[in-house]
Amino acid sequence: MASSKAEALPAFPAGESSRLSFPRGASRRATLADIPFLRRLYWSFRIEEMEPVPWLQEMKRAFIDGQFALQHRHYVSVFSNADFLILQDKGKPIGRLYVDTSTERWHIIDIGFLPEWRKRGRGIALLKAIQRQAQTSGASGVFLHVERRNIRAQALYRRLQFQEVDATDTHIGMEWSTA
Repeated sequence: MASSKAEALPAFPAGESSRLSFPRGASRRATLADIPFLRRLYWSFRIEEMEPVPWLQEMKRAFIDGQFALQHRHYVSVFSNADFLILQDKGKPIGRLYVDTSTERWHIIDIGFLPEWRKRGRGIALLKAIQRQAQTSGASGVFLHVERRNIRAQALYRRLQFQEVDATDTHIGMEWSTA
């Protein structure tokens, strides 16, 4: 069943206008073959909020799979110039980075690691690399959204000099300026 779901999803854009460069083997372009990994990763992002929901595990899985599919379709249609990258360690997928570098202000669409790869300094190293490359490429800055309930991520972004620029009930928009 998972393979038919993967086939029903649209392919990732080519991302051929990227201005990002990471060490060889640290990342690669996402393909539809990565959908099972990306579903598992997405589930790891949402598991805590689903724990108190009084549904059967199968219902939770179906709901999260549906949310993943909607997010995937949205991202590939709205961010057609973005890089959709699988983050790796020794060839093994450990996370994802979706980032659009095609505009003056780079947009980190999504960044996340599997639970066992969190709190190891990889996120901060990745963000610092993006900031350095944005600065040397002439970008005006780097923008992202963070969930209001994700206090750890907000603290990380603030340590890296991201400033709040807008907010909704659920998310905070933050920007780091190259100036």
